[in-house]
Amino acid sequence: MTKILLVQGPNMSYLGRRQPEIYGRTSAAELDAMLLAHAREHRYALDIFYTHTEGTAIERLYRAVDEKIDGLVMNPAAFIFAGYALRDTLRAVPFPYVEVHISNIEQRGIRSILAETAVGMITGFGVRSYFLGLDALLDHLAGRRAPRRAARAKRAGRRAA
Repeated sequence: MTKILLVQGPNMSYLGRRQPEIYGRTSAAELDAMLLAHAREHRYALDIFYTHTEGTAIERLYRAVDEKIDGLVMNPAAFIFAGYALRDTLRAVPFPYVEVHISNIEQRGIRSILAETAVGMITGFGVRSYFLGLDALLDHLAGRRAPRRAARAKRAGRRAA
């Protein structure tokens, strides 16, 4: 079963109460329930992790390597401004990363220093950004596996001949 880690950066645990005009009224608990339902429906394991500190996020990513996580979706929130250590970690880990943001950060004049490490970024679709990000990551992972399956089948065919 595919294993995905979803990391929520600073202040994301306060969703629904913090600046609802930008981030909406869906609470963190409501979003978690919807995301876990998505994981069950699409048959993948999802671990959701909240942190307000960059060091804790880094520790979680390195632990994810040991746990053989297949991919990462993250809303880095305020880490996008000065998360240079986190960016170095994202460069070091072996799994693909999709960055998501509830608001359109570009429209707000914000640039993510982490985006260069991502296979893609989805912004501006409210909480739907998470589902779009998860679907994109699942599709990316399936695409990475398809060539390996074809190569294994080709090798198996040669051995049978």
